[in-house]
Amino acid sequence: MQTDWIMGLLGGLMIGLAGAVLLLGNGKIMGASGIIGGLVDGSGRSDRTERIAFVAALFGVPAVIALLMGDTQTHATGNLFVLIAAGLLVGTGTRIANGCTSGHGVCGISRFSLRGIVATVFYILAGGLSVVLFRHILGVI
Repeated sequence: MQTDWIMGLLGGLMIGLAGAVLLLGNGKIMGASGIIGGLVDGSGRSDRTERIAFVAALFGVPAVIALLMGDTQTHATGNLFVLIAAGLLVGTGTRIANGCTSGHGVCGISRFSLRGIVATVFYILAGGLSVVLFRHILGVI
């Protein structure tokens, strides 16, 4: 659709704004994998309520937008095995890299963090190679 770029722009602005609000509001980096990881492994007990609110918003805001906009297409594969495997691999990768696209990509690069910049370069390359392999060579997505 010709307006897809507008949705991408709005999504990017919302993510950037959320990262800025969290950083300026209470001095914390908005890294979704770290926020969720702290809930899972128990290391985030001190700010558990804030973490739960973040995760609720992470799922709730797109759900509300989808309800308001009607039928939306994700262009995700219908293969449940591929979706589960992709989710597990992304989750494992973010734990290994100590961060994800929001922590390293959005917040790290904007703070000129060398670690964030290097991590972002590597996961963008890995994502590109994954698309070539799984879509264009193997045809599973």
